[in-house]
Amino acid sequence: MPHAVKNLANAKGLETSLGSPIFAGTIAAEDDLHIARIRAEGAIFIGKTNTPEFGLGSQSYNPVHGATGSAYDPNLTSGGSSGGAACGMATHMLPTADGSDMMGSLRNPGAFNNVVGFRPTQGRVPTVPSNEVFYAQLATDGPMGRNVEDTIRLLGTMAGYDSRAPLSLRDKIPSFDEFRKVNLDDYRIGWMRDYDGYLEMERGLLGVCEASLNGLTAHGAVIEDCRPDYDMARLWQTWLTFRHWAIGGMKPLYDDPDTRKLLKPEVIWEIEGSFDMPASRVAEAAVARTDWYRALHAQFEHFDILAIPTAQVFPFSKDTHWPQRINRKRMDTYHRWMEVVIGGTLSGLPVVNLPAGFDEKGRPMGIQFIGRMGHGRRVVEVAVAYEAVTGDRERRPELIDKT
Repeated sequence: MPHAVKNLANAKGLETSLGSPIFAGTIAAEDDLHIARIRAEGAIFIGKTNTPEFGLGSQSYNPVHGATGSAYDPNLTSGGSSGGAACGMATHMLPTADGSDMMGSLRNPGAFNNVVGFRPTQGRVPTVPSNEVFYAQLATDGPMGRNVEDTIRLLGTMAGYDSRAPLSLRDKIPSFDEFRKVNLDDYRIGWMRDYDGYLEMERGLLGVCEASLNGLTAHGAVIEDCRPDYDMARLWQTWLTFRHWAIGGMKPLYDDPDTRKLLKPEVIWEIEGSFDMPASRVAEAAVARTDWYRALHAQFEHFDILAIPTAQVFPFSKDTHWPQRINRKRMDTYHRWMEVVIGGTLSGLPVVNLPAGFDEKGRPMGIQFIGRMGHGRRVVEVAVAYEAVTGDRERRPELIDKT
């Protein structure tokens, strides 16, 4: 079975450039753990999948390998950071793909290419090797697939406890044959929309997602608007603190003038954001993150699962590094336009992106389903039920043979 490894992960004998000219041509000496597990199952590694530089940003462009377009329009971005993986599957170059997710990197490219991306519970897919095994709780590796079944079968290969990752989960993933789609009759879905207008959304995007959700009501599902009791501006500041703190470890590349000049401005901005960060700010962010988890936990007293769009814009030109505005609202950072995904990351809960449909221009969009802590299996079973009653997955791109 052919497989291409995300270019943030190591596969022995293949380049790991991280999308950076600093590391272009670097050949991995060993597999990362989840890649070794895929190799052990007999995968034939055929190459690497493109990412933005160091995986930072939801647009898969870099000076080493260029930009990856959406499978549905190669002039538009495939998203990121698992953009090459998602495009590779949607164009049927790959059956499944490994990816990783800090700020929606399994989810956003899934939405922009009409495929599935599953961000598992933290610790489900251990990160080995890693320089830090206790505090870094933002990013995780995970599976992508053209359908839910393939996604979960790949998860079963990637997941599993490893003593080198002390916080990795010990329970085993059941085989796909043990999964059962949920009964949608009276199944309660909390629709968080745009957090009552807090998030700016491109026109038409909410309508695409709501049309897909409303299709579930014919099968008995109950859809109700909901809004977590939380100051969303506080959540954004919490995200910035943890993001800067996590990326601050790249400071040696900043300190060396020869490598600093090869970093894109967004990477430099992230590193500089970690300078002189007091421990008290990180501690405050930890409390704010805990409060966010509790706010979502309270929603599960009334709802079985929570839903929200996967992105705030449809795929845009791959020549645009990031959207400067959504409608008339200016985006003040290179990733503000993807603020919709940080709720899933900071909660630590299992989240799946599923195809939601297309706008009148044929641009794809996805929807996120967020489940309770420890209920990743139930999130998947909701995905199976959703997939069974929606037809968006069957719409494939029209490929043109250029000679």
